[in-house]
Amino acid sequence: MTTRVISLNTDIGEGFGAWQIADDAALLGIVTDANLACGFHASDPDIMRRTCEVAATRNITVGAQVGFDDLRGFGRRFIEVDPATITNDVLYQLGALSAFTAVAGRKTGYLKIHGALYHAAVARPEYADAVVAAMTLYDATMPLMCQPGTSLFDAATAAGLRTIAEGYIDRAYTAEGLLVPRSIAGSVITDLDECVSRALQLAMENRITTFDGTTIEVAADSLCIHSDSPGAPRLAHAVREALEGAGVVVAALGTRDSA
Repeated sequence: MTTRVISLNTDIGEGFGAWQIADDAALLGIVTDANLACGFHASDPDIMRRTCEVAATRNITVGAQVGFDDLRGFGRRFIEVDPATITNDVLYQLGALSAFTAVAGRKTGYLKIHGALYHAAVARPEYADAVVAAMTLYDATMPLMCQPGTSLFDAATAAGLRTIAEGYIDRAYTAEGLLVPRSIAGSVITDLDECVSRALQLAMENRITTFDGTTIEVAADSLCIHSDSPGAPRLAHAVREALEGAGVVVAALGTRDSA
């Protein structure tokens, strides 16, 4: 029997200056991969350097989480932007993070898109192409982490980029395999037992129960826990404990090949 290997990631560094919205220190003691905000939707140079240094000491792979230039809206508001500007914005954020991963003696491991920019890249081919263009220009060997079965995932694959299939533990899915909008009640799942059950379902069965109660196929190389979800560290600890108890190897993306 083949041993199931999966990573556990979280969005990290999403404070700014004196403001902090998550217990980053606790989460960095549990997860294997950290999607670090790069200064556009959250974070700042101090947070980025500190997070990269902690991640390096714990062998956590750091990925660039890029978003719209929208600190006030936390990157969760759609902004109409020229695709060429999107490409440049992504390059800018990649460059900023890679300076800090290099200082920590590491390399930026992957790219993940945050919030409204992610949903725009899934819905609009010109946004997806703009992100893919930035990755190809910057480092064509860098993988893109996103939901499988989306047009964004397909655009990255068609461009020859490596992909990391991501599953969401604490977000509800539509029957089409997309995320239920945060504006809809029940879109964010906070019940610990339900999150643990969903993590096991994704890791062991490659399936997930959707918002309407149906079950769909969802392949996942990495499972995401949002750091701003209530009780995120406790949830992450319970999920990791359950996965390892079920015989799943929880390992950082940087320690193995991803496809």
